Amino acid sequence: MTISQPWRKALLTLHVVSSVGWLGADMVLLTLSIAGRTGADPAVVYPAIGLVGSVLLVPISVVSWLVGLASALLTKWGVLRHWWVVVKLAVTTILTALVLFALWPGLREATDLGAALPQETRDQLLIAPSVSFVALTALTAISAYKPWGRTRRTRQTDKTGRTARKDQTGQTSHIPPIRHTRVAAAPMGK
Repeated sequence: MTISQPWRKALLTLHVVSSVGWLGADMVLLTLSIAGRTGADPAVVYPAIGLVGSVLLVPISVVSWLVGLASALLTKWGVLRHWWVVVKLAVTTILTALVLFALWPGLREATDLGAALPQETRDQLLIAPSVSFVALTALTAISAYKPWGRTRRTRQTDKTGRTARKDQTGQTSHIPPIRHTRVAAAPMGK
């Protein structure tokens, strides 16, 4: 099932905005974590990290994941039709799970404890946005270049050697072989 062009563009816009927001929130958390490491007042830095992370990062990561999944399900790209979509969905799912189950407790702890935040949690609040920033930047490149082609599921060959692909309804359609023809160059006139 695919959606109409205006809805597809709206969904794409929401996905780009939420993904850029996630990347930006990671940059803010990373900046604050570095500031906390380099002498800024931990009583100010760590509650700010907790606030930005809990109020901005956690919801926007979930929105980005949901909109990305909807985009894959409702557009021509599909969830399992292209390797770049499969990779993006897998990595984004892992990152979202890490935000929800590994990072969020540390964010709440940073909000509550401030300057008394244990060193282990401070380290986590520095490493997590660093890893996430690199991964999200790589996913942005994957979105731009769309490497690796189609998955095996959508690239099948029938017994005659013709390429067969499944359409949106799951029906197999055959694509005729490409015939290469030479075109003779026309002689240049006087």
